[in-house]
Amino acid sequence: MSDNKKNINELTDLPRYKNEYTAQLEEMGITTIAELKEALAGDDAKKIEEVVGSKSIALWKEELGVDASEAETEIVESETEVVEEGGYRVKLKPELDEETKRLLALRNEMSNDRVEFLRQEWFRYPRLGEKWRKPRGLHSKMRRHYSYRPNIVSVGYRGPAKVRGLHSSGFQEVMVYNPDQLDDIDPKTQAVRVGSSVGFKKRQAIEAKADEMGIRVLNRVG
Repeated sequence: MSDNKKNINELTDLPRYKNEYTAQLEEMGITTIAELKEALAGDDAKKIEEVVGSKSIALWKEELGVDASEAETEIVESETEVVEEGGYRVKLKPELDEETKRLLALRNEMSNDRVEFLRQEWFRYPRLGEKWRKPRGLHSKMRRHYSYRPNIVSVGYRGPAKVRGLHSSGFQEVMVYNPDQLDDIDPKTQAVRVGSSVGFKKRQAIEAKADEMGIRVLNRVG
């Protein structure tokens, strides 16, 4: 590996490097090997991994001599939202009445106790997999609810209607694709999820505006 390290003078010299990474790294302010090395050892390591993948970033760290333990520590601190040494930023919580809190707890309990619904004859034909399909056969014992056949999906297994579809934290999820959509969000009861098609720059703008408005971002990366 030592020979490879001496030959890495440009980003394009890195193993598994693709031309499409150049523009994405430039958006993060990375244009040289020195800047990349500094980013891999800091908070930007996770963002770079989302661009190039875990295998490539592991190779880059090894080639550039970045201490994996230090980089991992920085990522963990970012995920746990450390405000200061020994302190943590508490995630925003919704304003819920007692009835809603009780129903959320009940929904969680029901989810843990709910039986696993398996497709008819999943055990006989491996190609069917374990994904659920409603039994439709005219003589199907499962469709006819014979006691020795597995249970099938029915309305009795649903959670409480009032909290149906809410995030586990109690927030109502709202998809957003640009910062302007945050103006219609109620921070007390709603949280946002950034769309998967949103680019890195716009995602940063959405997260920054959400922080200013006191809105929780459920899939934050920054």
